[in-house]
Amino acid sequence: MGKISREFFNRDTVLIAKDLLGKYLFRRIDRKIIRVRITETEAYCGQHDLACHASKGLTERTKVMFGPPGHAYIYLIYGMYHCFNVVTREVGCPEAVLIRGAEIATNDWRLAIRKKREPLLASDYLLVAKLDGPGKLCRELKIDKNLNGIDICNSRELWIEDRGEKLFGKIREGKRVGVSYAGKWKDKLWRFSLK
Repeated sequence: MGKISREFFNRDTVLIAKDLLGKYLFRRIDRKIIRVRITETEAYCGQHDLACHASKGLTERTKVMFGPPGHAYIYLIYGMYHCFNVVTREVGCPEAVLIRGAEIATNDWRLAIRKKREPLLASDYLLVAKLDGPGKLCRELKIDKNLNGIDICNSRELWIEDRGEKLFGKIREGKRVGVSYAGKWKDKLWRFSLK
């Protein structure tokens, strides 16, 4: 238990996507550490997977995916939403797991409902709530392209820990979101979430 090692990420990407459920993502912002429990992931399995960015080959955008496992691959979609992935498999095998959702895990139960209906910011008091969707997750945890390529196995800004939670029979499988263009790959049941 504790911080997840590089060996964890140097395995089958679909298994990693399942195994990340129930793990804890930590983000240090200034002097605060925010902890969230990962509740939804998607696997992207290399150059043959037409839903994977690496299917178009090595580019400036995808070069992190071709590197060592355990690094953050962060990109922007629709010109406004960041998405956080963790690179998997060995160097030259561009695969990754997208962290699609999480729930805020805080022991500070004094954090009641805020009076204003403004977007929740990581620097504000955090509600016990779901961060459903990769854009919302990144916005609330201030994860952006400045963290692209960061080694999450050795980082003090962004990392994942295993707290020993067992999820027997608690995982739901489904099709990945927003990949209708990917031919037969759009039907892969590579999206995983907690029941």
